[in-house]
Amino acid sequence: MWQRLSFRTQLFLPLGLSFLAALVMGGVLLQNFATGQLADENEPGRRSTRTVAEALNNSLKASDDPRKILDAFVHSLDNSSDIQFRSVEAGPAPSPKDSLRDLHGVPHWFVDLIAIPEMDAASPVIIDGRRVGDIVFMPDLSADLFEKWIGFLALTSLIAVLMMLTGTIAYLFAGSVLRPLQDLGAGLTRIRRGDYATPIPVAGPQEIRQSCEEANALAMTLAQLSQDNRDLLHRLVSLQDDERRDLARELHDELGPLLFGIRASTIALSEVSGNLGNPAQEVMRSVEALQQTNRRILDRLRPLYIEELGLKTSVQTLLQNFRRQAPHISLTATIDPGLNEIDRPLAQTVYRLIQEALTNVLRHAGANNANVLATIAGEVLTIEISDDGGGFPADNVFGRGLTGMHERVRALSGSLSLLRADERTYVRCRLPVETARDAPSAG
Repeated sequence: MWQRLSFRTQLFLPLGLSFLAALVMGGVLLQNFATGQLADENEPGRRSTRTVAEALNNSLKASDDPRKILDAFVHSLDNSSDIQFRSVEAGPAPSPKDSLRDLHGVPHWFVDLIAIPEMDAASPVIIDGRRVGDIVFMPDLSADLFEKWIGFLALTSLIAVLMMLTGTIAYLFAGSVLRPLQDLGAGLTRIRRGDYATPIPVAGPQEIRQSCEEANALAMTLAQLSQDNRDLLHRLVSLQDDERRDLARELHDELGPLLFGIRASTIALSEVSGNLGNPAQEVMRSVEALQQTNRRILDRLRPLYIEELGLKTSVQTLLQNFRRQAPHISLTATIDPGLNEIDRPLAQTVYRLIQEALTNVLRHAGANNANVLATIAGEVLTIEISDDGGGFPADNVFGRGLTGMHERVRALSGSLSLLRADERTYVRCRLPVETARDAPSAG
């Protein structure tokens, strides 16, 4: 639970609880010490009450008319005096809280919070051996309570000011720490996604600044490694294209003439003998099949349409060949005319990606319809081949062909993904056009 709280909450919650505990402790200490302090402050008045009662009783004993002396003493007392005479008929003396006259704005809850001590300063007045009343000490505690209230307000205000000051400092400190940490987290997210060009702002305490510098250094290292990897992949793709070109040339220059010679010799032998019949025709059909197979292999190894006719026409020719080979599959296509402006190696990558995806649809998908999309938006080339077939195995996302295409795409700083959605399989590729145009051509 604690780990799920934000940094500011983890910082302010203990501070707030500490100040609240300090306030409660202050109230407890005030309640404990105020009672004893009130008793100590009124102790002189209690002694004076006992002294006055003793002197009055002595005077009453020595007087011939003690009642008159008592009446004169009672009339001499001021109503605001803390020492009062209370006759037996008046009943017991009120509690100190009942004797409060003016609270001076002190709230009653504060008065109830403080335990006002019982003064217990009633001294009996005796006339002719009979108790006629008491001299009681009834101090007005309003001023003392007001003093305690002012002290409580001062303590509360001090705690509140300290809490606000500490909270402000903690808030500013948290902001100075969180902002660099947030920038560091955002920067690490960019690095994880492959964005190594945007540096992380170096700010905050020394420890965080050092972490930001290390993260920037890591981004530079990863950027260099990524570039080196792309260069290596580009060289590998170039070598593959060179090998395909050399193999296509060998097949064309060596196998083509041999097949043509066999066909010509078969025709000549059939004309001379005249009675070969079906065997000669079988040889002719085999030679024609070999020639078609050779042309198909040459086209897969090195399609000449791209260089001669442009990428758009080459892709359309590829789609026509697919329709002839798989008439049972309904194929739709959207081809951007801007594909003709793309040079190698991007053009070869686009052609071979569509070629490989359609080959997989034909061989493995068991689809009834397929769609090819190749568009250019801004500086991004998007290719999407989809079908309604059975999809791909969960443990084998990329086959050998698509793995090779993935390497080609990575060499051009692009992305290739294979996904299943809405009962269709999608091969999606995004390639930066400018990067591909700036890259050196293969072979």
